[in-house]
Amino acid sequence: MKKFESFIAAILADKKKKFLVLLLTLIAFGASIMMLPTKTVLARMLPGKSANTYSVYVDTPVGSSINETEKVTQCIVEHLKKESEITDMEIYLGMGSPLDYAGLVKGSAFKRNEHEAEIVVNLTDKHGRSEASFEMIQRIRPAIKQECEAIKEGTVIKLIEQPAGPPTLASVVIELYSNDTEGLRSLSVKLAKILKETDGLVDVDVMQDETYKTYQLIPNQEKIIKSGLSLTQVNQILYLAFEGMDVAIKNSANSPDQIPLFVTLSKQTKSIHQMDKTALRNKLSSLKLMNQKGMMVPITEVVTIQEAPSNPMIMTKNLRQFVNIIAETDMVSQVYPLLDAREQIKEQLSNEYDIESTKLFNYRLTDKKTGAVYDLVWDGEMKVTMDTFADLGAAFIAALILIFLLLVIYYKSFVLSGIVLLGSFLSIVGVIVGHWIVDQFTVHTFFLTATSLIGFIALMGISSRNSLLLIDFTKSLMLAKGMEKQRAIAIATATRAKPIFLTAAAIILASTLLAADPIFGGLGVALIFGTIAAVIVSLVFIPVLMDNSDLEKHFQFEEHPYLLLPIL
Repeated sequence: MKKFESFIAAILADKKKKFLVLLLTLIAFGASIMMLPTKTVLARMLPGKSANTYSVYVDTPVGSSINETEKVTQCIVEHLKKESEITDMEIYLGMGSPLDYAGLVKGSAFKRNEHEAEIVVNLTDKHGRSEASFEMIQRIRPAIKQECEAIKEGTVIKLIEQPAGPPTLASVVIELYSNDTEGLRSLSVKLAKILKETDGLVDVDVMQDETYKTYQLIPNQEKIIKSGLSLTQVNQILYLAFEGMDVAIKNSANSPDQIPLFVTLSKQTKSIHQMDKTALRNKLSSLKLMNQKGMMVPITEVVTIQEAPSNPMIMTKNLRQFVNIIAETDMVSQVYPLLDAREQIKEQLSNEYDIESTKLFNYRLTDKKTGAVYDLVWDGEMKVTMDTFADLGAAFIAALILIFLLLVIYYKSFVLSGIVLLGSFLSIVGVIVGHWIVDQFTVHTFFLTATSLIGFIALMGISSRNSLLLIDFTKSLMLAKGMEKQRAIAIATATRAKPIFLTAAAIILASTLLAADPIFGGLGVALIFGTIAAVIVSLVFIPVLMDNSDLEKHFQFEEHPYLLLPIL
């Protein structure tokens, strides 16, 4: 340690060297911070999680038949069959899959329509695969969407991963509020188009019913009476033709209740090959009822076919109509595509709407022609990310303030407390640079995550401890031994370097187990490289700051003049 003591003493004795240490520290801090806005290091709440399963959501346009949905689903299945890592698949046609972690807030349990389907894909064990599940999804998504979405215009196929953190409706969600139904529908389509053009966003969908033509079968009561039929007969035959119905009951000795006998036509007989008025009339012409005189009366004689628009569902939240526009991210953070989309919204829609910023990234759009007001609120995993980073940032600031107050009480000096606090904060240099280094050796992007910030907050105590050791030992040498300031700092730094190194080594070795974890990898990397930075700062930067401060005053050195006498 004598060499290290001489090294520190040489720095403290030379003003140019001290200035160089301060300058290099400032440059390192500025360069590391600039890695975030320049996107050298990317931030995200949690990285992708490799799982043994994922789901494929199929949404054909509202009003599509089950046959059309099945064609799209089979196209997807044919693509998935080519993947050797897939063990089996489960297809849920016209319904959602049994509720899983990803489907908790995605509404899987409520899917009961012919235009919806889900495919659950099971993979080989993740520990035996070279390709992570999220990497497979990224690879196969373009081919599946290009070929299978073209089968039925307006189809949206979404490949859903199991979330690494709390489940959300989607990575990026726009909640669009207004009481103008038609304007809401028009604006949501424009916003969806902007999201589709934004790099990094995929699986864009507008969660609202499409408007389409429907055909109403209206019984003509006057003709029914003249034909010798009853309204009940007509309603029953129509229901039987398209749905099926109970026609009788059966008693059984093995059942306490009567068993209904349900009659339905075959799938081919019930289906209409073309959705238009002529095809529906031809279907009805094959249905006949016997009247009271025993004559067969065609259904088309007593039923009128009337074309009408569909009645789309209206969703409300907080007593206001709203529409969700959702998008998933393609191996990127949610924040950066959101910022790009936000700029495009302002640029492309400013001719039609007056746009003003409201809370954080939210917008309020006012239609220049009608005066209708629309509130655009960002939600989804992006909002969880922003909330988490804001909460962790607040926790970090609170930790800084508490540490500073405790140190002021202990040292009765704002300067010494500031030195300790500054040394602790500079560990962020190692955290950010460490993520950049690891990113160079990983196949996919290594994000600065929420767990990384947790590791940074944890480093505050470790970094503070290192600085406290140096300051307290320097104080002891100056007060108890009467040493000159620079020599006391050099001896204290060299003496305490060994326990600081041993503590750092223990932290680094323990954190290597976390570094390989897909979720807590950010925590491990933050602890490893943050600890390295904390050691360098403590043993080089902190001594320079101590030498530039008036330690005699802060240690109340003048109160013990006898300590200035030579030691016998």
